[in-house]
Amino acid sequence: MKPSELISAQGPLADQVQALVVDNIIALYNNHVGPYLLMALLLPTGLLLSIVLKAIQIRRLPHAIGLVSGRYDDPNDHGEVSHFQALCTALSATVGIGNIAGVALAIAWGGPGAVFWMWVTGILGMALKYAECTLAVKYRGTAADGTVAGGPMYYIRVALKKRLGIFAAILASTFAAAAILCSFATGNMAQSNSMAHALHETYRIDTWISGLVIAGLTFMVIVGGIKRIGRVASILVPFMAAFYVGAAMLVIVANLDRVPTAFEFIFRDAFTGKAVGGGFFATMIWGIRRGLFSNEAGQGSAPIAHAAARTDYPVREGLVALTEPFIDTLLICTMTALVVVMFGDFHSLEGAALTTAAFSAGLETVGFNSSAGKHLVTAAACLFAISTAISWSYYGDRCLAFFISSKIAVTLYRIVFCVFLFVGATTDLKMVWAFADMAITLMAVPNLLALLLLMPEIVRDTKAYFAIKHVPYKKRLADQSS
Repeated sequence: MKPSELISAQGPLADQVQALVVDNIIALYNNHVGPYLLMALLLPTGLLLSIVLKAIQIRRLPHAIGLVSGRYDDPNDHGEVSHFQALCTALSATVGIGNIAGVALAIAWGGPGAVFWMWVTGILGMALKYAECTLAVKYRGTAADGTVAGGPMYYIRVALKKRLGIFAAILASTFAAAAILCSFATGNMAQSNSMAHALHETYRIDTWISGLVIAGLTFMVIVGGIKRIGRVASILVPFMAAFYVGAAMLVIVANLDRVPTAFEFIFRDAFTGKAVGGGFFATMIWGIRRGLFSNEAGQGSAPIAHAAARTDYPVREGLVALTEPFIDTLLICTMTALVVVMFGDFHSLEGAALTTAAFSAGLETVGFNSSAGKHLVTAAACLFAISTAISWSYYGDRCLAFFISSKIAVTLYRIVFCVFLFVGATTDLKMVWAFADMAITLMAVPNLLALLLLMPEIVRDTKAYFAIKHVPYKKRLADQSS
């Protein structure tokens, strides 16, 4: 064999070795570095914020709900979308496959006790969402195309410049680069892949057809920017949440006698980890990882959407944002978890298959046939996947605009984003899921460090906001005209 032929013959083997090395490095990071970094930063930061802000996620929840309802919206305030549209845009990114497959995966690998740690992540996540979204509005700027741009990359670079110098710019750039990568993994290929395979399993639809549909629908929405995304999300999110939660509630209410046992199982296993043999730390880690994947609190993605909200009070948008983990984790994920714990065989199934089997068994108790769960989960997967892709495209293009002030670059990004939706639907994505977990921690770590350093500023702004008497917009107009 000639030397050139030998080199050619060794090429594929070299590629396989290289891929194996990369796989092992990512697996090593995701199993032994990333989760512990998150545990070391996420829970303490959320707990510390909850303490210094005096449990703001509980005390100020009624005011937050009033803000979401639009009672305080002033059309003259700076921004592009209403509080409700900003909330729905952020929720459309978080209410996704993680609510279906992620919860079931946490239970399969961490046991029912993982649900408890998802709740902890959700409660502390409400304080994290408040802090990061308050900062996002406070330090937002204007992109080259005249649209609002904000998020962790801006408040890290601007607010921490004097304190950290060049390191602030490095942290900001690390976050933005990781968010762009994550937009193609978590918010893109993982979503279209789950949707396409669900449709193929249930209705035998070719994955390339599903890929074309989700890519086309997504492009029609995202080409209109945040205003169109906000309008679509404000319609899609309430509908899909009501659809999914309604089905889960139907199962739960019809089987109320099983609910106390399910809760007992969750709380008992949370501190023993005996259900799947992984032990306490495995239970806690899986709950935290899936909780973060579900509500993205501390990850820093949602502030990018909330930065576009129409308000002159940064704290006001932070209060709107703290309702996200409540809706996503404490409501929707809990519905999935209860159905899975009550009816799922989590010792032999995992992911979407476990959720499907659990809903099928649960819906049979109220008179539906055995295939009802499959149709429900497939429909939810489609809705959740499309909504998540729409919002993550916005996160990605805002982070790209952080590096490149060009309308053309943003347009090209949107086109490439939709191409990757098609690719994700038609290829095997085992590596993408692992890559997504790594990208999440690369976003979360710079963001959580910034929240710790800017905590005194967040506390001051909170006190200043609540020192003012806030009157609903219509009442204020009436008082002025009288």
